[in-house]
Order: sequence, then structure tokens, then C-alpha cells
Amino acid sequence: MKILVTGGAGFIGSNVADAYIEAGHEVVIVDNLFTGKSSNVNPKARFYLMDIRSEELRKVFEIEKPDVVNHHAAQMSVPASVEDPLFDADVNVKGFLNMLESARRSGTKKIIFISSGGAVYGNAAEYPTGEDYPPEPASPYAITKYVSEKYLSFYRSLYGIDYTVLRYANIYGPRQAPHGEAGVVAIFTDRLLNGSMCTLYCYKEEPRGMTRDYCYVGDAARANLLALSNGSGGVYNIGTGVPTHTSDLFRAIYEAVRDTCGISQGLEHPKTREARPGDLRRSCLRIGKAKELGWEPGVVLGEGLRRTIERRMRDLRLQGA
Repeated sequence: MKILVTGGAGFIGSNVADAYIEAGHEVVIVDNLFTGKSSNVNPKARFYLMDIRSEELRKVFEIEKPDVVNHHAAQMSVPASVEDPLFDADVNVKGFLNMLESARRSGTKKIIFISSGGAVYGNAAEYPTGEDYPPEPASPYAITKYVSEKYLSFYRSLYGIDYTVLRYANIYGPRQAPHGEAGVVAIFTDRLLNGSMCTLYCYKEEPRGMTRDYCYVGDAARANLLALSNGSGGVYNIGTGVPTHTSDLFRAIYEAVRDTCGISQGLEHPKTREARPGDLRRSCLRIGKAKELGWEPGVVLGEGLRRTIERRMRDLRLQGA
């Protein structure tokens, strides 16, 4: 099967592309390298340096004629979407539609779309939150993800293009960039390794920080592999169903880094700041429906953090060699 992965040079997309290639599929990657890295691109994949908003994207589809599109490319920052909703919509809606139109014209059979369970439900009354809960997006980023899901339903109804939506929890793991606010595991890890103080964003009434559902990237990649042949027309949460306070996450990372390589004194108590516009107080996903895909999480948080930190330390050693 030929699969085109948009955002396939990014953190999650590259892990998904690797999983497809390891399973014997032919992979094409489209990425503008805005946040992705060329070093993440699997050498067995064909790579196009291109923005999903480009008119040239249709030529890529005409040449490659992919059976499936896995759509990871996105503007992924909630605060950035609040600051510049026009850019957020330009990438996440217009770019997405440019991909859909290209797929329709080239005869693509299915779209695997990456949505956000950590965002589209908003500050849900149901907790953990299931797929049947009415979305209450609380940021422009979340709005664009939910709108894109509706476009998929339209294209399936009118043109017969199948789809599966994967609503991610907070994904972490190797290759996650320690930039912006999206990769909190990578941010905490790198700051501690560099001897720098970490910051927790909190609401005043909850000093332990916000709660999130943290899912290891290898488990997310496996869900994308299963979605190739399962989940027709469905929406599935991909997470763990386990809520973790940001302060508890920090403590787990701090102890793992301390036990592995030691940490300078004075970093065990992070600074706190007021939560930013668009930050959800809590987010955790119900994941039982994902069994329809044949999926469930396999890596617990402690083990995933250990793998992530060990990989990050190895990468830093190689950079310094």
C-alpha cells in the first residue's frame, strides 16, 4: 500500500512513517520543515519539501497517487492559535482542504486524520471524556480540528473517500522538540539536563497544575497502523485514560533525570505561572472504543519517560561528539 504522510518529518509523523515502512508499506512524506527535521525522514521514504497550502501539492498527488493519506501536518500550538487565529486557520483548514481536494482528484481511497482529544472536547463535564461527548472547543486550534472532522464526513458522503479520525491525547516520546509549549515532556527533560529551572502553568485554585493524559508515541504509531484497515468512518480517542497532574509529571521526569545522570541542586521546585489563554484545566480520554481498531496502550508513563530520557541523552551525546 502507498501511504502519503503529511508532516512526516515531525515528531509524531516521522514515528508513524517509520511504523508504516517497517510494516512493508511504501511511504511518501510531505513536510515544509517548519517544525519538522530532515534528520527525522526515513531514508526509505520519498520526501517532498512542501507546504500543504502549496498549489504544487496537487502535482505530488498526481505523481504518487497514494492509496491512503495520513494527515499529521498542522499548526499545533494552542497559544499560537489564540495569538494568530488567521494563520492557524490558514494551515489547519485551508491547508487541510488543499490536501483533501488533491486526494479527491488523485483517487485516494482513505484519509487518516489526526485530531486532538486533548483540545476538541474543551473543559468537558464528562471526565474522562468519550467520543460521544459533544465537542466544546475552547481555542482556535481546537475549532480547526473539529471543523476538519466535519469536512471529512462531507467528503465521504459526496465523494466516497473513507476516513478514520484519531483524537490524540498528549503524545510524548523520542524526537519530540523542546520548543513551544506543546512538548512539555521534552521541555522539562531538556531544561533539567541543561541545569535550568522549569515552569508549571497553573490555575490559582489548582497549584498542582493542569491534568493531562500522556500517551507514548510508539503506541500512537501503532494506532495509525491499525487504522489503515480498521475504523471506517469512525472517531477514536488515542490515550491512556489516566490523568496526570503537571506537577506529578515534572516530579517523575526530575527523578528519572536525577537517577540517570544527576541534577544540580535547586531545580526540584519549578516556578509557577498563571495558565495561558486557551489552556484547559483538565483533559483525560476514555479509550474503550479504540478496541474496535484492535488497539490499546501498551507503555505506561514511567517506562515511556525512561525510554524518552535515555534517547534524548544519547542524542545529546552524539551532538557533542
